[in-house]
Parts: sequence; structure tokens; C-alpha cells
Amino acid sequence: MKNEDIIFSNRIELMKKGVIGKTGKLIPVEDEQGNKKFIEEPEQIHTYAEWKRRGFTVRHGEKAVSQFPIWKRSNKANEERSDASGNMFMKTAFFFKQSQVEPTEEIAAVG
Repeated sequence: MKNEDIIFSNRIELMKKGVIGKTGKLIPVEDEQGNKKFIEEPEQIHTYAEWKRRGFTVRHGEKAVSQFPIWKRSNKANEERSDASGNMFMKTAFFFKQSQVEPTEEIAAVG
């Protein structure tokens, strides 16, 4: 399973539990039998580093809304942590929702 799939399924579960909100958009999803249906899109969640890469910063004092393992790339050649791809391993990451971040100064000045 790819990180995108891992994060999406966790977003759905977090939305069902009321931990994160909805975007107000409907998105198509396909079940195991190939049937398509539309569900409400859950609020975006990303790691601190990913929000930063996207031009946002997590507000001071905010706590992660969830934590779960995702694939990380290793910079070291370590056979113990290798899988079939050679340098990927699972690591717990901490996720923040969109309402916990704000644009960085550079983004805010442009927008």
C-alpha cells in the first residue's frame, strides 16, 4: 500500500470519528467489488514537514490529530530495515489537520 492510500484511509476514519472535518466536496471511491460511490471528502492532513513543503506552518502549541505508520525512505544502506525496494521502511508519523496550519509569511504576503 502506498502512503497516499494509507493517509486517505486514515483520513476517512478520522472523519467518521469526528476528529477532522469535511471539505464540503464529494469524491468518487471504489469498493472491493468495483462499485463506485461518492463520499464526502475529509479535511486534509499532512505531516509537519509536508505542510512546510506546501508553504504552511503548524500553529504554535498545536498537537497532532493522529499518528500512524507510513513509508519512509532511508538514506542508509541498512539490510535490517530494507524491504523489497531496498531502502524503504515503515515509521510512525504525526499528522496535523488543515485547520491547525497557517500560510508562511512568504505565502501570506503573495496571497
